Amino acid sequence: MNVVERIKQHLASPVVLFMKGTPDFPQCGFSAQVAAALREVGAKYDSVNIFEDPELRDELKRYSNWPTYPQLYVNGELVGGCDIVLEMYQSGELAKVLATAAASGRAAG
Repeated sequence: MNVVERIKQHLASPVVLFMKGTPDFPQCGFSAQVAAALREVGAKYDSVNIFEDPELRDELKRYSNWPTYPQLYVNGELVGGCDIVLEMYQSGELAKVLATAAASGRAAG
């Protein structure tokens, strides 16, 4: 399976966070902040530790046209990185986006 197919396979999950490390052991402050925001809103999500797949880490930046990590996707669409996710969390929009995904049957949160 090539790297783009691996990316698309991950994006089949309703909510996925491409991050440095894992939710329980984030390896950068930005990834930690996004994981904490998701935890606060009760999101159920898959995570991908980009350090475990350097080829995916490099290709995802081109695929998403987003240069940094973490990257949060809902229903296969890029939501954004740390700043955007935190703004959405603070405004209540993150919970709404995740609830909409849950209502569509693709995510639980």
